[in-house]
Amino acid sequence: MSAFVEQTMGRVRATHPREEEFHQAVHEVAESAALVVERRPQYAQAKVMERLLEPQRITIFRVAWVDDAGEVQVNRGYLVQHNNALGPFKGGIRFHPSVDLGVIKFLAFEQTFKNALTTLPLGGGKAGSDFDPKGKSDLEVMRFCQAFMTEQHRHMGASTYVPAGDIGVGARELGFLFGQYKRLTDRFDGALTGKAPGWGGSLLRPEATGYGLAYFAEEMLHARQEEFDDKVCLVSGSGNVAQHAVEKLIQLGAKPVTMSDSSGFIHDPAGIDEDKLAFVKDLKNVRRGRIKEYADRYSGVEYTSAQDYPDHHPMWAMNADCAFPCATQNEITAVDAQKLVEAGVTLVAEGANMPTTADAVATLQGAGVAFAPGKASNAGGVAVSGLEMAQNGQRVQWSRNKVDSRLHGIMKEIHATCVWRADEYDVPGNYVHGANVGGFVRVADAMLDQGVV
Repeated sequence: MSAFVEQTMGRVRATHPREEEFHQAVHEVAESAALVVERRPQYAQAKVMERLLEPQRITIFRVAWVDDAGEVQVNRGYLVQHNNALGPFKGGIRFHPSVDLGVIKFLAFEQTFKNALTTLPLGGGKAGSDFDPKGKSDLEVMRFCQAFMTEQHRHMGASTYVPAGDIGVGARELGFLFGQYKRLTDRFDGALTGKAPGWGGSLLRPEATGYGLAYFAEEMLHARQEEFDDKVCLVSGSGNVAQHAVEKLIQLGAKPVTMSDSSGFIHDPAGIDEDKLAFVKDLKNVRRGRIKEYADRYSGVEYTSAQDYPDHHPMWAMNADCAFPCATQNEITAVDAQKLVEAGVTLVAEGANMPTTADAVATLQGAGVAFAPGKASNAGGVAVSGLEMAQNGQRVQWSRNKVDSRLHGIMKEIHATCVWRADEYDVPGNYVHGANVGGFVRVADAMLDQGVV
């Protein structure tokens, strides 16, 4: 470990104790930033990394609401506005029981560099709550969202902070959140993205993260003179990102064979086709059911309960060519990574935020697996959010084909940046260093230009 990394990690552990996800995210970026600081001492002199360790603003607030039984419920809300050197704070809202300050800080930190890679004028931020929308009625979700937005709206604005959806925050939640924002501010503007197309949203926004993930992976294959044709793909998750990653993989000629949720996973050796995916979309988006119903519906499908794998995930031991973790952070451990290598996987691209542990990344890279970090490969969602902001500012709505073309172009550009920066700093083929250096340099240069603020 270099002196720069040791100094950075010593500082973050001392000033942000017991926030393991945040420490993990900082360590990954610091290892890449060390390559840059050696050549560009002005970053060290201006204390760029030290400044990036401290979010510009953190807000923690109470969210009180009333459930259907008339009982008062209390949750905790978080808002981390990390860095706006490149533009307004931009990042999603997450509703999940695992949410705490460390999780939101790690997500906001990652978001800053992810947004920088898109080349769009976006800073980084994140918000969330430990509220769990699962099992709640629509009215309960509405009351919670209204209470949450009542506290958060004062920090929002089209040129200030622009949130979007994330885990637990889909079309239903975004509608309730925007409705309350509009009620409180009397403004109808681009202060929230992921809106429905009928009232200010961009076409292709729900598909953007999953589609962008597939586009990025396609560029990784092209770099090795390969195509997706008939490649067997493991996909975790069954939410928005996983659904649309599977959809685009099918369109590109690949053969996705797995999906999962918190209850377990299905393995369909025949491949998930468009009709089967339509069933999953109805199951998860409309009926809010469990992925086990897929195995009940289709023959030849094996379902494995999560209770059967408390220590490792057997999905990652399936024979395949590519893997796309799209569920949640740290779902691929070092043991899982070794299983992926043994199963013949040669490409892993993250659809979720930091779903691969640091040891697992080292295992994959050591075995020659092409590995793409989420800040590069899952940037399609925030890219189209940026495009939605542009459309809102112009009071227009672009066609689906135009948005898809822009998204495809942005993902190609991000891939090119990763390759270029990795080559520039003598780590060819290392997408982690390439992505981190690409995002870090763009943010750091803007910070230098704007002085000590």
